[in-house]
Amino acid sequence: MAMTLRLSEEDDRMLTERAAKEHRSKHELAVEAIHGFLTERQRRFDDLLARSLEEDSELLDRLAK
Repeated sequence: MAMTLRLSEEDDRMLTERAAKEHRSKHELAVEAIHGFLTERQRRFDDLLARSLEEDSELLDRLAK
């Protein structure tokens, strides 16, 4: 899916420099960064949920009755 990404001048400069250093496109780096952010956020949420379910299992069982 196509979209427009508006960056500050500073972020665009940093992205341009990183792309040049890695010999990759700015698009490729932006897609990778977004995917990494979303993947990590989902992993942290899943970990927190699993820990909460484990730690609060007795309370959740009592509430379910």
